[in-house]
Amino acid sequence: MQKKLLTAIDDCIRAIEQLKLPTSLFFIEQTSQMIASCFEKGNKIILAGNGGSLCDATHFAEELTGVFRKKRKALPAIALADAGHLTCTGNDLGFESVFARGVEAFGKLGDIFIGLTTSGNSANIIRAFEAAQGIGLQTIAFLGKGGGKLKGVANLELLIDHFSTSDRIQEAHMTAIHLIIEQIENILFYSLQTHLTQV
Repeated sequence: MQKKLLTAIDDCIRAIEQLKLPTSLFFIEQTSQMIASCFEKGNKIILAGNGGSLCDATHFAEELTGVFRKKRKALPAIALADAGHLTCTGNDLGFESVFARGVEAFGKLGDIFIGLTTSGNSANIIRAFEAAQGIGLQTIAFLGKGGGKLKGVANLELLIDHFSTSDRIQEAHMTAIHLIIEQIENILFYSLQTHLTQV
């Protein structure tokens, strides 16, 4: 049993180590800058995912609207997770429309849409990206398993590859999310320039 456990832990480490790749570092840096700039301009981010990826999306949002490491100004983030909206839209328009409809309802020019899908093939996330791009939103994708149909679609994308199951991919996605939030806070609240303007 312990041998299997150690193998599983090694898999976790291998997934997260992909964040050291130049493409991943670029993604984390550019995503942090993009979101920080969005907030500085008074705009918001809108997030969506299915299952565990929706949990990751809501986690991302609450770390921004609430408190991450230190108390600071709340930052505007909406995860499309309202049960009433999801079931109403799913019942009346089909489950593939639940997130696109949310983007249509809340998205404004200058906002960012972030979609999380470990396959890159979730129809409702694909439609949400189409809706976001139709409005003119910038887009960010958290992907896995080769990227699927969404590979190359977003302005920025993180691809955690070489894992057949979603759990390892989601673990790396969540680590990247925490790193991005840390960088956003550094840019907006803890940089030398920000500190000097607040003195």
